[in-house]
Amino acid sequence: MFHSGTVAPLLANLDSPPVPPWLAVAASYVIGSLDFAVVVARARGVDIRSVGSGNPGASNVLRSLGKGPAIMVFVGDAMKGVIAAALGWIAAAGGPPETEPLAFIAGFAAVVGHAYPVFHRFKGGRGVATGAGVLLFTVPLVAIGLAVLWFAVVRVTKIAAVASLVVVAVSAPLAAWQGVRGWALFWLGAILLLIVYRHLPNIRRMLGGSEKKVPT
Repeated sequence: MFHSGTVAPLLANLDSPPVPPWLAVAASYVIGSLDFAVVVARARGVDIRSVGSGNPGASNVLRSLGKGPAIMVFVGDAMKGVIAAALGWIAAAGGPPETEPLAFIAGFAAVVGHAYPVFHRFKGGRGVATGAGVLLFTVPLVAIGLAVLWFAVVRVTKIAAVASLVVVAVSAPLAAWQGVRGWALFWLGAILLLIVYRHLPNIRRMLGGSEKKVPT
């Protein structure tokens, strides 16, 4: 992971950012469009969109293929967020990552790519892992705390969507506590709202008592 204290002074001496902002955002969308759930499941002869909930995400992979493939998917999807936020931060020529709006804009583009991937007919996942990757780069302590909270809620409820929505609800206050302000906080809010929007089918199933549980 990049650290502003060591890399920012090098970037400050450049006449222009090493990555143009528009390219960082566009590349982040493309990176986000790489759906690891589809790739990992297909390597095992399974179309993840036709089994379980049909959602190409780590939770459905866990239910359908087990822990190993689910961990691979989660790590891959999270790294998309890490890389996107890093690209945005580099394009902004450094500074504290938690205060740099472009890191969150690029992260938002990656979550959009995950939710509406150009490589998979714009039918993607919920964006939780990719959003977590954005936080892991910008406010790592918050990301670690939210991961612990997510696993704790899943342990109790056995419903991944409940855990994801709980984590989304506390992400912005915790990020603000760790220094995310202004436009950076605005774009983090955009990421969180998109994740909630993508969970609307889960919310309807939970209200109807038909949401699938994950093995714990």
